[in-house]
Amino acid sequence: MTINQVQELGSKLLNNMSKVVIGKPRVLSLTIAAMLAQGNILLEDVPGTGKTMLAKSLARSVDAKFSRVQFTPDLLPGDITGVSIFDKNSNTFTFHKGPLFTNILLADEINRATPRTQSALLEAMEEKQITVDGVSRALEGFFFTVATQNPIETYGTFPLPEAQLDRFMMKLTLGYPSAEDSKKVFASHLAGDRLEEISPVCTIDDITEAQKACRGVFVHECIIDYAQRIIEATRTRDNIALGASTRAGLVLLHAAQAVAALSGRDYVSPDDIKALAEPVLAHRIILRAGERREGLSAANAIASIVSSVDVPTEDWKR
Repeated sequence: MTINQVQELGSKLLNNMSKVVIGKPRVLSLTIAAMLAQGNILLEDVPGTGKTMLAKSLARSVDAKFSRVQFTPDLLPGDITGVSIFDKNSNTFTFHKGPLFTNILLADEINRATPRTQSALLEAMEEKQITVDGVSRALEGFFFTVATQNPIETYGTFPLPEAQLDRFMMKLTLGYPSAEDSKKVFASHLAGDRLEEISPVCTIDDITEAQKACRGVFVHECIIDYAQRIIEATRTRDNIALGASTRAGLVLLHAAQAVAALSGRDYVSPDDIKALAEPVLAHRIILRAGERREGLSAANAIASIVSSVDVPTEDWKR
């Protein structure tokens, strides 16, 4: 697949999803980029802002299998991975697949599940496999997770530790729509279920080919150095207790490759790195307690770092 074909594919997905997720083109574009960069996303938002609709519209647009799991404290790892059940007729154990055996998974309120169940999902996200009774089983060829959590209601939750947050390529927020977009949403839903009107614009094979094309996007040495200087700055700032990991830098570059391809370019530019720094890095750093009390957010800290790091002046094209 060529870069122009990747751009065309991204435009089709964006236009299709925008029929039901109204007024959120940036979040949709970043979701598509994360998928093509072979990552997963964490949506942190209050209930009723369209998180489920986003995941469903993506699954319908790609013509992919879709599963939704409501995470609760009593959810067991076997409930999502599947279980081995003894068959008396054949005198053997038969494995019954769980909802993780899908293409696009909506892991709703992931922070309500116990760490043990969260770990089962994170293995699937990272390794594209699950382990049951000591046996590893590969998932579907294409697997993309949209996990959600509610930032307001924290009673009875198990917050994701930093090591697990680091597994998500991006952390995104839909936020409330504008007044004008809200009216469009109301009118759209009063007219019927718009989700039923969405038809596939591509196949899973198209997505996997696009993923390969994105990995072939050129990244100049000066862009690699630029990303490294941003990562290094998160480790040396006095207001940051824990900086971004090496994985964070690699993920930032892979995401930038996807964004470049979706823009019709076969090379990564500094603007790609700038645009992705906050959604890719903010959830990977920890601010010092005093800074949080004074109202500094991780997103603001990353924005400050990006504005202070010198932009490459070399020719970053091929």
